[in-house]
Amino acid sequence: MAVYSKPIVMLDFETTGLSPDHGDRITEVAALRIEAGRITDRYVSLVNCGVRIPPFITGLTGITQKMVDSAPPASEVVPQLVEFIGGDMLSAHNASFDEKFLNAESARAGLAPRHLGPVCSLKLARRVFPELGSYKLGTLCGSLGIRFKGTAHRAEADAEVAAEVLLHIARHLGQRYGYAEVAPELLMSVNKLAAAKVHAFLSKAGA
Repeated sequence: MAVYSKPIVMLDFETTGLSPDHGDRITEVAALRIEAGRITDRYVSLVNCGVRIPPFITGLTGITQKMVDSAPPASEVVPQLVEFIGGDMLSAHNASFDEKFLNAESARAGLAPRHLGPVCSLKLARRVFPELGSYKLGTLCGSLGIRFKGTAHRAEADAEVAAEVLLHIARHLGQRYGYAEVAPELLMSVNKLAAAKVHAFLSKAGA
């Protein structure tokens, strides 16, 4: 069974909206470290950023104003998160979204993240499994036989199934292309390829 040759941290944020540039903030974070073919460590927390939670966000996530008001402040959570990720490869499902919030919140705290990547598990799934109809996390997991263990649109549950997607991809690369170990950097290369070129690239790289 193929595993990743170096640790990868799967990140998921719940937020008040789509863009930190428009004043949106994080409300919950989950970071799960993948090593040796499994999840080995995790950092999970609600976050108090001192902002109001829009009603539609509460409706989507179940995260209420009361929950974030009593949560640890961002000034405590963000440094702990950046330290947890360290210099490992970062991944997320729709990685540009989560990385822009990580960078924005880190900048507010006067910190500079040191992670590698990111690897986008959504883009990766599109390229490795081009035959699937949808790459939304819930639908993708159903297609791959991965079961949600918690509530969708909560950070830990979403990060856990996204991590399982990455582990599934490693096993697939082992079975189809002969990889014993998969370098996280290989995933970044696949992310950047046109879908039509992925099979030839992986066949050559795994030979």
